[in-house]
Amino acid sequence: QVQLQESGPGLVKPSQTLSLTCAVSGGSITTNDYNWHWIRQPPGRGLEWMGAIAYSGSSYYSPSLQSRTSISRDTSKNQFTLQLTSVTPEDTGVYYCARDPRGAGWTNIDYWGQGTQVTVSS
Repeated sequence: QVQLQESGPGLVKPSQTLSLTCAVSGGSITTNDYNWHWIRQPPGRGLEWMGAIAYSGSSYYSPSLQSRTSISRDTSKNQFTLQLTSVTPEDTGVYYCARDPRGAGWTNIDYWGQGTQVTVSS
């Protein structure tokens, strides 16, 4: 059974960098075809895809967030990390990590983390 667990600070000050980690168990993040995504949900709004890192290590991002987003991985720990720079209160929301087993996009996700609340406030 694949499990994903997000971790990171629940409160971040404006202009700082948000860093979240997703620890994966029950499967390797380097397994062929798997892509690993970050998705968020602002309060009262729908899901927003942020970006992903492929099994090969290459990453790709939403155009609207590309300038502020970086996704990396640590294969020795079987985890991947999201960094979002220059945060504002608009970045408040629940952040999810998830697995896409075929690299077909975030609408094909089969496993989700439970999500972690992030609040941007001074």
